[in-house]
Amino acid sequence: MIVLGIESSCDETSVAVYSSEKGTLCSRTFSQADIHASFGGVIPEVASRNHIQKIEPLYHACMKDAALTGMDLDIIGVTNAPGLIGALFVGVSFAKGLGYALHKPVVPVHHLAAHILAAELSYPDLKPPYTALIVSGGHTHIFDIDEALNFTLIGRTIDDAAGEVFDKTAKVMGGPYPGGIFIQNLAEKGNRHAVKFPQAFKGEIKFSFSGLKTAVMNTIQKEQFCLEDIAASFQWTVASTLADKTFQAASLFKRDKIVVGGGVAANQEIRRVFNERAESYENINVYFPEPARCTDNGEMIAYAAYRFYRFRNFLNYKGSAYDTKHSIGLL
Repeated sequence: MIVLGIESSCDETSVAVYSSEKGTLCSRTFSQADIHASFGGVIPEVASRNHIQKIEPLYHACMKDAALTGMDLDIIGVTNAPGLIGALFVGVSFAKGLGYALHKPVVPVHHLAAHILAAELSYPDLKPPYTALIVSGGHTHIFDIDEALNFTLIGRTIDDAAGEVFDKTAKVMGGPYPGGIFIQNLAEKGNRHAVKFPQAFKGEIKFSFSGLKTAVMNTIQKEQFCLEDIAASFQWTVASTLADKTFQAASLFKRDKIVVGGGVAANQEIRRVFNERAESYENINVYFPEPARCTDNGEMIAYAAYRFYRFRNFLNYKGSAYDTKHSIGLL
């Protein structure tokens, strides 16, 4: 089966083709990070306009890379939730128009599910059941995924997402947007145990990072510690909090595999802490996609569409371009 994947939920326009026999045949992505950096965050209208400009050229370039025509496709997968409505509108409209013209079914893909399933691209033998953590600029969720690809929400943040706190902390420190790499680079020169920051809801499977954000800002204002130590301590606190609750969830559901996905999963300290924590559990293994597969990409959308195709849940070509129907019951 040959699947086209389209991603446009935020500030990356991405198109990829996945083959169930050969793996990824092509992947093209245009990132708007530099465009939005001057604004200090993503501007929805700017993002949508850039998606409109880039999506068709990326599609043609990707198909050329794969030496395919539209008629070679079996299905089309597209992110249709969650995300910026205008940005989603572009991707869904393009997918529906293409599907209608080529007489191909369009599979709606939930963005969070795709981030989780991206690990299966990196580890072909990896299959559910497993516990999954999705950690990004907008989401910090823990799910249980069973053999039938049913997703059960176990816990989530009640306020800021982990990636959002990275960005806000970087901004206070005078860093750029997005701030993840800035914090990571600064932390490499610091002591992760220099500052003891709070960890909310210890022993519970839910997150809150607003208190940590405030504590970091207050610590910076007091000027008692260098920024390198603050960054290292902040980063370790986030990583430790994520690991504590994810391993607790895996133990609760008796899962022997943990999958971590989303843009923040590319952070090296988070990977180190999770792998270190796994060493204290004899029967739990941790799986991270390669860093390039952690950020938004069409490859994960194509693969997720392939995995969800069996549900036969397709978008209606004649319906609204922004159709909130998804393949799985993630909220």
